[in-house]
Amino acid sequence: MLLEPIKWKANKIIFIDQTELPSRLKYVRCGDIATLCEAIRKLRLRGAPLIGVSVALGYALAAIKSRTRAGLREDLRKASGRLKATRPTAVNLFWAMKRMEDAFSRLPADMDLRKVKRSLLKEALSMLIEDQDMCRAIGRNGALLIKNRDIILTHCNAGMLATAGQGTALSIFYEAKKKGRKFKVYADETRPLMQGSRLTMWELMRNGIDATLICDDMAASVIKNKGVTKIIVGADRIAENGDAANKIGTYGLAVLAKHHKIPFYIAAPSSTIDHNIKTGRDIPIEERRRDEMIYVGEKQTAPIKAKVYNPAFDVTPAELITAIITESGVYDIKRFRGI
Repeated sequence: MLLEPIKWKANKIIFIDQTELPSRLKYVRCGDIATLCEAIRKLRLRGAPLIGVSVALGYALAAIKSRTRAGLREDLRKASGRLKATRPTAVNLFWAMKRMEDAFSRLPADMDLRKVKRSLLKEALSMLIEDQDMCRAIGRNGALLIKNRDIILTHCNAGMLATAGQGTALSIFYEAKKKGRKFKVYADETRPLMQGSRLTMWELMRNGIDATLICDDMAASVIKNKGVTKIIVGADRIAENGDAANKIGTYGLAVLAKHHKIPFYIAAPSSTIDHNIKTGRDIPIEERRRDEMIYVGEKQTAPIKAKVYNPAFDVTPAELITAIITESGVYDIKRFRGI
């Protein structure tokens, strides 16, 4: 059963609070930029494509909240700055914000405030619909790679909870299931915030996918002993040469895939490709709070004063990637050059 991860209703952004999953499906009604920024920073709302859609809606929300045509530009500038400061790695955020800013700049300077608000909301909602279409297209393209009896490993959450639609990497599973393919999925728990166990397993089970949860440090053993045939993950930013940033732990899986001679696929929309970055060395890597590693929920699992290194992402070099799956096709990494 597919969900609506995000929607617009009565001048509010309504989204699933992902920190409440899997125990509770809770929707948040967001009517201001401060609440939206807090939700993105604290991962109540996460996933590169979904962040992109959410900031586009946030920009439209800021316009709707603006009271005068004279003050609109400054209101939007402030909102844009606050939203851009929430998370640094997912390029979809900056791509979406630029698209909204460009849409505003194209409007006549003397356009009536109500018409400006309608125009910006229309642009943001069109991005939401485009994201849904993109998800289905990625799924259809990737499903061509899925064979009966495949055993697939995935990492973190690149599903409907990470997009406005049915996901990127997980969309491939949903589309393959529609085609009648019989396959199994192993999902890494994805420490330290457990997106794989909390979100991916919840989502796959809800949608009838044959899925098994494993600890991150079981991946090598599972690949070897359970006959994993391919690995499919998402991405938060892809450089022009194909280097891809994704949730921490992805790079290790790519190394394992190479050793075991199985294909390693990245599934992501073209908006995740950063044409301003030549290689993965230039991708900014977010480092998150130390308490995410000191505690699991409210349970202390490490000494309070322990030194902590907590990068949220790592970069997989292009030479370890078999192909990149986008809404427009499957691109062999040897021919990929920032499509």
